[in-house]
Amino acid sequence: MDRFLRIIVFTVLIVYIIIDVALENPSNLTSVGGMAAYLVIMYLTSTNPSKVIWHPVFWGIVLQYMFALLILRTYWGYEVFTWLGERLAEFLSYADEGAKFVFDKDYYTRHNFAFKIMPIVVYFSTVINVLYYLGVMQFFVKHFGRFLSFCLNTTPAESVNAAANMFVSMTEAPLMIKPFLEDMTDSEFHAVMTGGFATVAGGVPANHLLSASIMSAPAALAISKLTCPETETTIKNKRDFLKMAKPPEKDIIAAASSGATQSIKLVATIVVNVMAFLSLLKFVNSTLAWFGDRIGVANLSFQLICSYALFPVSFFMGTEIPDCRKVAELVGIKTFTNEFIAYDALSTLIHNKERFLNYTSQYNDTEAWKWDGDNMILTYWDNHVLVGGIISDRSTVIATYALCGFSNFGSIGITLGVLSTLAPSKKGVLSKLVMRAMIAGNVACFLTACIAGKRTIIHIHI
Repeated sequence: MDRFLRIIVFTVLIVYIIIDVALENPSNLTSVGGMAAYLVIMYLTSTNPSKVIWHPVFWGIVLQYMFALLILRTYWGYEVFTWLGERLAEFLSYADEGAKFVFDKDYYTRHNFAFKIMPIVVYFSTVINVLYYLGVMQFFVKHFGRFLSFCLNTTPAESVNAAANMFVSMTEAPLMIKPFLEDMTDSEFHAVMTGGFATVAGGVPANHLLSASIMSAPAALAISKLTCPETETTIKNKRDFLKMAKPPEKDIIAAASSGATQSIKLVATIVVNVMAFLSLLKFVNSTLAWFGDRIGVANLSFQLICSYALFPVSFFMGTEIPDCRKVAELVGIKTFTNEFIAYDALSTLIHNKERFLNYTSQYNDTEAWKWDGDNMILTYWDNHVLVGGIISDRSTVIATYALCGFSNFGSIGITLGVLSTLAPSKKGVLSKLVMRAMIAGNVACFLTACIAGKRTIIHIHI
């Protein structure tokens, strides 16, 4: 029965893609081919291809696609999530009050990352812990976890973790399944880590934060079960959904204080990683430029290498060919350094596009602009330089969703630290699977980008 239903759903999706995408804009089919390519690669590199159970893989991708159609393709779905995003942005803006008091109301915006973005992490952690104390978080996580488990036939532990990752980061989600950790299989641990790496990071507008959160949850489980299929006997019990760890705090004030305190490690980890990787990136680029000058390669840099090495990754997501190198560069920065750094680079491209459109509304002849490598020079604005040039709206959407996760090398240490503390006996398993899980988390984000890039009504402003 399940196989027959999968055939029907697959046929309907193919017909829909042909009618809705292929006939109107055939070039967007690159994203469909990209999804297929990523799935084939993950299958061929699976720990045990012969043991792959296709039920969670198929329905995970279908759920991701259905959520995308609802959120990104329907006008009312887009309007609902835009409204929710605006309310979330309004809610997060209250973090400014604490930042203004601590850092001075006129000074805190001068250091946007440290004094404006990081206080949001503190505030959000505090609110989440209060909601956890009140049982609100458990309600949403439990029911969405049940939904994922029903659709994908995954265990309660990995389903609840995937649902929790919609609301909290890779450091907090495993706390909700603490009672299960010591008895989990290797495949379940891989699913937990993949969900963490595919978790949506900051730096993206609130409505896209919500949509990517929902789309990433089933995708993370699907990719995890494809690249690390279950080969052991799992323990499934419907009553396990009631076993989520209870909050230790005795009252709501203690819960708020504990949430704020817990954010210290997360904020410190983010800040020191950004400082370390930016410094390291500058050193690497200076070294590469030195070598490049001696071998006749001008402006050799880490970004330049990534723009060529990761070109296929960018292309398979459906990025327009002129923008592939730029998006590949962003993916490389995100994977090898940090998603915040990558989003900062993307915001530059977006603002460049806004300036360019403003410029061409006044000047639009053949001599109005010229290219200098990847940089665009606006001739009539005193040769103003748009560093990095511009990319199309479609490529911007794809880049936004591709970068939307914690799947980078810096997060590997965070994942190992958290899970090793919660399940000390599983350190060997975690170390063996963490790199594969990080790659799977990236692929989950890439699949979301493939779907978002096929044909959407959204616009990005960062």
